[in-house]
Amino acid sequence: MARLLLIVSLIMCASGASAQQPGQDACARDVTRFCRAVMNNGDGAVLACLKQHRTRLSKACDKVLTDHGQ
Repeated sequence: MARLLLIVSLIMCASGASAQQPGQDACARDVTRFCRAVMNNGDGAVLACLKQHRTRLSKACDKVLTDHGQ
């Protein structure tokens, strides 16, 4: 569960943009491109959306998801 919260927070920070940390912006473009409609529906919805579009994600975003067990 902690791993899921970490990846979701990385994705949401990338899409919401307060302070950026290395790696947080890996999925920002993918979230904007594929998941804009669900961004206000919570972290779980964004993560599910990214997984749904897995084959179309950038290599960097795919790596972030893979590295966090998603």
